[in-house]
Amino acid sequence: MTSSKQLNKISKFLSFVLRHKPEAIGLTLDDNGWVNIDNLINKSNKSGEVSSINRELIQEVVDTSDKKRFIFSDDGQNIRANQGHSIQVDLQLKPVTPPEFLYHGTATRFLESIVEEGLKPQERQHVHLSTNIETATAVGQRYGKPVILTIKALLMHKQGLVFYRSENGVWLTDNVPVPFLQTP
Repeated sequence: MTSSKQLNKISKFLSFVLRHKPEAIGLTLDDNGWVNIDNLINKSNKSGEVSSINRELIQEVVDTSDKKRFIFSDDGQNIRANQGHSIQVDLQLKPVTPPEFLYHGTATRFLESIVEEGLKPQERQHVHLSTNIETATAVGQRYGKPVILTIKALLMHKQGLVFYRSENGVWLTDNVPVPFLQTP
């Protein structure tokens, strides 16, 4: 069993190269965000960013991650991030009908601009939403004093805005206009 510190370091590294900067180690993702695992291992070890990454460590990161950020292809030869990309990839997600309400955690310091402009994906492809307040609170705490926004998701959907649900259960949409936000 690998230490949680080492697994966390590898998970952060995988997030960086599979969601944001594959070119940092000379990787190229396909249009759907997939990369061959052997190629990832080879380029990772040559980069010196992580020490001795191998298939077993990657498997352990995928298996033990509570956030389920990564997924293997059906044949087990490729890996990709489930969501959170700042680079353009097509995750081939199908539109789905959301529940009546979804939640978004942010920091109080961002609330004023969100109330004025709505939720935007910022550097990511989509706005990330959750089905429960606990998850939204944990996300908001990463950025400062948390505040939880309630999103009128089903109403948005009925008015033609599209929702997706990633492999790890995160709800995604292009943006959340102000009329669909409920602030505390």
